[in-house]
Amino acid sequence: MLGSIIGDVIGSVYEFDNIKSTSFPLFSENSKFTDDTVLTIATADCLLNGKNYAETYKTYGRKYTDAGYGGSFLNWLMSDDLNCYNSFGNGSAMRVSPVGFAFNNMIDVLAEAKRSAEVTHNHPEGIKGAQATAVAIYLARNNAAKQDIREIIESEFKYDLDRVIDGIRPSYSFDETCQGSVPEAIIAFLESTDFESAIRLAISIGGDSDTIACITGGIAQAFYKSIPISMVKGIKGYLPTEFMDIIDNFNTKFNVHY
Repeated sequence: MLGSIIGDVIGSVYEFDNIKSTSFPLFSENSKFTDDTVLTIATADCLLNGKNYAETYKTYGRKYTDAGYGGSFLNWLMSDDLNCYNSFGNGSAMRVSPVGFAFNNMIDVLAEAKRSAEVTHNHPEGIKGAQATAVAIYLARNNAAKQDIREIIESEFKYDLDRVIDGIRPSYSFDETCQGSVPEAIIAFLESTDFESAIRLAISIGGDSDTIACITGGIAQAFYKSIPISMVKGIKGYLPTEFMDIIDNFNTKFNVHY
């Protein structure tokens, strides 16, 4: 999941200031972790310690209140209500990467991704976005070829992955839905040549840059199994100690490498 978090932090400065290019600084003084990172860490904590998703998302969200949550999630977060609210936003996909790393068969990945999504994002598209992201990570870490990943995601989730970033980029605009951002994030991974190029391609699309890069980053980490050391060192300065502890414990328990 470190790849997802790196994507979030690097993309954070471009979310509302899109850059339609792959040439940009990776980190800056304005870079920061956002809700994508907070809730990814919360998901990992649930998998490590058997915690309830809804309760844990509320605990982390209320501790890190200024992370940039969407309006519907924020209303849910600050209420005493644990009921889901039928969202199909990409929040379900941005936080799911730990699921793709933690389970060893696709049936369990699909089921757990659904559980992590439906506490808030119980709309079919919200669940689908989380499942597609987690399955892509699962396939990537198990050495599936890119073409196989493409075909399985297209078959299982009916996403159109027969597009290229150069064709998407010119007209792509801000879209916080799963159906309007998860396929694009997967395509960025499919076109990439290594982890860094995946992040750069994802951000170059524009739109919800931190979340697209977060989704892409998790898949890219799983596939390439190598993140440049400069990016690993760079990210650590932006994260609280408790986040790094959970990342380290998660990687140890689930044998995740980067």
